[in-house]
Amino acid sequence: MADLKFKPVPHDHKQFLEQASRRRGFTGAYEALEVEYALAHEMLAARARAGLTQEAVAGRMGTTKSAVSRLESAGKHAPSVASLKKYAAAVGCTLKIELVPASAKRRKTAQPGSQPDLAR
Repeated sequence: MADLKFKPVPHDHKQFLEQASRRRGFTGAYEALEVEYALAHEMLAARARAGLTQEAVAGRMGTTKSAVSRLESAGKHAPSVASLKKYAAAVGCTLKIELVPASAKRRKTAQPGSQPDLAR
C-alpha cells in the first residue's frame, strides 16, 4: 500500500486559544490536560513532518485509522507505552519519556520556546 501524503488543514492555535479562553471553565480544563495536549501536539507535529495521513500511520502500525485518531486525541484516551512506541516508529521517530522534577519543570516552562519533549 502506497503511503498517503498528509495535507494539513490551516489552524491558528494561538487564535483558537485566545477565543476559547474566553469561555467559562476553559482555562482550568485546558491546564488540567496540559501533558495530554503536549503529547497530542508532538504526535501531530511528527506525523505532519513525516507527511503521513492517519490512514498511512495506521497501515504502518498494523491498526486502524480510528485507533490512530484515538491516540492523537488529548484527554480521551490514555495510550500505552507500547502504542506510543509503534506510533513513533510509524512516523520515523523514537519515543523519549522524561520525568522532570516539578521545580525544574516550572523553570523550564518559564523559558521562551520550551515545551515538553514527549515524542520524537
